[in-house]
Amino acid sequence: MRYLLALDQGTTSSRAILFDHAGQVCARAQQEFTQIFPQPGWVEHDAREIWAAQRDVARQCLERVGMVRTDPCRMGHELAAIGIANQRETVVLWERATGQPVANAIVWQDRRTAGRCDELRAQGKAGFIQQRTGLVLDAYFSGTKLQWLLDHVPGARARAGRGELAFGTVDSWLVWNLTGGRAHVTDASNASRTLLYNIHTGRWDDALLRLFGIPRSLLPRIVPSSGVVARCDPALFGVPVPIAGIAGDQQAATFGQACFAPGMAKNTYGTGCFMLMNTGTAAVPSRNRLLTTVGWQGPEGAPRRTAYCLEGGVFMAGATIQWLRDGLQMIRAAPEVEALAALVPDTGDVYLVPAFAGLGAPDWDGHARAILLGMTRGTTRAHIARAALEAIALQVADVFAAMEKDAGIALRELRVDGGASANDLLMQLQADFLGVPVVRPRMAETTALGAAYLAGLATGFWASAQEISAQWAVGRRFEPAIGAAARAAKRARWRQAVERARGWAAH
Repeated sequence: MRYLLALDQGTTSSRAILFDHAGQVCARAQQEFTQIFPQPGWVEHDAREIWAAQRDVARQCLERVGMVRTDPCRMGHELAAIGIANQRETVVLWERATGQPVANAIVWQDRRTAGRCDELRAQGKAGFIQQRTGLVLDAYFSGTKLQWLLDHVPGARARAGRGELAFGTVDSWLVWNLTGGRAHVTDASNASRTLLYNIHTGRWDDALLRLFGIPRSLLPRIVPSSGVVARCDPALFGVPVPIAGIAGDQQAATFGQACFAPGMAKNTYGTGCFMLMNTGTAAVPSRNRLLTTVGWQGPEGAPRRTAYCLEGGVFMAGATIQWLRDGLQMIRAAPEVEALAALVPDTGDVYLVPAFAGLGAPDWDGHARAILLGMTRGTTRAHIARAALEAIALQVADVFAAMEKDAGIALRELRVDGGASANDLLMQLQADFLGVPVVRPRMAETTALGAAYLAGLATGFWASAQEISAQWAVGRRFEPAIGAAARAAKRARWRQAVERARGWAAH
């Protein structure tokens, strides 16, 4: 049997999954790594720990199907290729000579450069940046994070000018290590999240590099999302396995959900929530504070050479449930939230706005702070748990409404994936607040599967997008269970709560 190995490098864990030709999981392994919070609003990772965890889970996967490095003939025959899906916008800066990071990675959630974004906005640069990149000027993206590292790590800017350092998002860091430092690349989907890439020319943009003070020598080479871009160092797995698929995790999930036609949309419920809608070959500008981003680039035979997407991101989804578990200690494990929230029929007019890291789309308020309001003496843990689930679904509903306006079409359904999509109550709330069906696929591992599909198309493991589409199947469909008037009232009340969270920062 032949396999595709997908490396799914996420915000809190590194995972590896082996898929067969039917798109079924044959082995998986997962390992969490340390979350570092040096001060409020800052989030960091040790990039060396990320690589070690990713390497180890990849080897565990191969061992679970009997492939070991001592049998390179079997390995070379059965392991067709590697695909990578990665947490996006997280910045790694390392030495070319040693491959060692010069500082901790700055994670996409990190807000330390919100002030720099405010300065650029005051200088009138936001529109210029959005026109070239399709992105809202925000600390979420990589450009200001990289600028911060160059300005605050001793000697970094001088060393970067001498060509001694390399920058990358996590995909670049993994490929560098997989190839023993022989390949410094990123795919177009990850490049489009940096504030340094022009989505219209498909290149690093000199004007943006000057604006952020980034030397071109730091940057990786941009490669297609689907295509053989490098081969692994044989010392890792015994053979030089092709690296043939790379995409940011949300683009990979969109591909894994077979959203190949314009107007198809998916939402992933992970640490955050990310909704992407395929807009085809057109980079549709947003009028409602969404993002225009590269979905993927692929070889001939893929759905199209370059696909663009509209995207709206919610910063706190599964992370909100983690806060209930770790911060408030209301639950012992994340899955317990569903049963706790189901103990009450509603929130009792309690609202949680989880702006712990500011607000993402469509508000983009980096200064907003989390707020819990509407409580009475009758408020219980169950009400707060239900308010947390509703907060996730209501944030997604805001993004969904903005996306419909930008696209000029009424979306007929929303395909869902990610860990929290297994929560039936959350999915029902989501359908209620959207007013359209929410469709959960039979295969839950859509992010890793998308990375595998991209690699498989590049190597002939799968022949076409049509073959991939035929593998997608409905697991469960959630239909709206409340009327339009109740939905409108709920969402209006939610917006009142959001404005309270945004106003709090002014004090």
